[in-house]
Amino acid sequence: MARTRSIQRFDDDSIRRELRAYAIYRAFAAAMIAAVTTGIGGRWLGEFDDPMLATWISCGYLVLAVILMLFARTGMRVGPQIAIGTLIDVFFANAAINAIPEASPVIAIMLILNVAAASLLLSLTFGMITAALATLTFAAPLIWRDLFGTEWNHPWIEPLIFGASYFAIAWLAHVMAQRMVRTESEVTRRGEEVADLAALNELIIRRMPTGVVIVERDGLIRLANEAAIALLGEAGDGHRPLGLASPELAQRLRDWQADGTPNTQPLRMGPDQAEILPQFLRLHAGGDDVLVFLDDTSQASRRAEGITLAALGRFSASLAHEIRNPLSAISYSTQLLEESDDLTMMDRKMLEIVRKQTTRMNGIVESVLSMARRERANPQSIDLRIVVEEFAEEYRRSYPLDADTLELVLPQEPQPALADPKHVHQILLVLVSNARYYGRMPGEPARITLRVRRERQHALVDMLDTGPGIAEADERNLFRPFFTTSEHGTGLGLHIARELAHANQGELSYLRLPFGSCFRLSLQGATALLPTTTQSSR
Repeated sequence: MARTRSIQRFDDDSIRRELRAYAIYRAFAAAMIAAVTTGIGGRWLGEFDDPMLATWISCGYLVLAVILMLFARTGMRVGPQIAIGTLIDVFFANAAINAIPEASPVIAIMLILNVAAASLLLSLTFGMITAALATLTFAAPLIWRDLFGTEWNHPWIEPLIFGASYFAIAWLAHVMAQRMVRTESEVTRRGEEVADLAALNELIIRRMPTGVVIVERDGLIRLANEAAIALLGEAGDGHRPLGLASPELAQRLRDWQADGTPNTQPLRMGPDQAEILPQFLRLHAGGDDVLVFLDDTSQASRRAEGITLAALGRFSASLAHEIRNPLSAISYSTQLLEESDDLTMMDRKMLEIVRKQTTRMNGIVESVLSMARRERANPQSIDLRIVVEEFAEEYRRSYPLDADTLELVLPQEPQPALADPKHVHQILLVLVSNARYYGRMPGEPARITLRVRRERQHALVDMLDTGPGIAEADERNLFRPFFTTSEHGTGLGLHIARELAHANQGELSYLRLPFGSCFRLSLQGATALLPTTTQSSR
């Protein structure tokens, strides 16, 4: 019994439908009995001891059965309805046996369902009580008529067999109820686990960096995760044709369905034109739905670039360390030569250039070492106009322009900015050197302009040229390391320039012009309080 109490019974909502079916059965049985007792069905139940009493009993039972059927459709508690209905059934069964003795076998069979329902839907205790009342219903008339000499045509064994059957059915119904409760609890628990796993799987699929698309037989997109929608655009979000979202991907799918051979060439997809390698897989064996994986190969490329850059950083640090020793010797030799009295004016100018360029090269080495060690920049409050002017003057002295031109467009008022001046010099050197090589029309000299201006809280330096510009296909790779369109280039200049801009909490970007190109260096205004300033001051 302790084990019985530990298992929770059905709740009202789970057995309300069974209660309605039970109430309908009771009303149908009551209607059949009323039809027989009122003469509609003849004497199918045998002779009546008191026909009037039998009619009133059957009609009263029918009325109560209909009332219970109506209550079963309301929100009334299920337990009281079953208990009241069972007691009414037993009471009228007892009354019917006394009014129609020959119908006792039929009534006994009808009571089997009442006993089973009481034990199945309520509890074993109430089921046993119902079985005892049902047994007493048949035993009481036999005892009464035996004591008072009234004739009774049924043997003693009949109520005993019915009673034993009632108690056995009550117990079996109880065992079935226990198993059903355990099964329902297990099913509910497993259902919750499956629902949780389904929600978790859906969340994982939606947040996967790999695009996942399910395409139906007719080419419609049934489901797409967030990564796929980002690649396919709005057409990928909803029950729309794959050909509308990506005609090339739809053609790849048709080719794969035709011969089963995958195409290993990546596609350009998404607003960033990322390199995507589609892979196709049937969702079900023998089915027509296809699962499409959209792998971004550019991510693997970026990881490889990161590994290469890390190795390059270690190599650069080692190389810069080796360069510093000859630079120190050149610098020391320059100082000794400057002390000589036999030098001409031109020799002294040349030594001045050597000394400045040695100092400049030493600063570049320090910058490379800082990047290799991932050190922060040393931002200072500078006048960007003066820094650009000093760079242009130094560049003209160190690198003869020949037929090329380098013009400055500087405002009259100061342009305060917060940046490392050495890094600004190096960024401008990369931009101007690239412009002299790439920013010229064939057979014409390079025309380069450095323009300083202010936009809101940022100080800007625009490097403009009149060359052919950057091809649209190359724009997305412009600042990637090792990307170059020259046979002699390393592809590191613009990448290092952008890294230096980021180190100063600035930005280096490319702007397309109708005639030529524009590289824009954006720096924080001098009034901004940067964490690097605080850290460098410490």
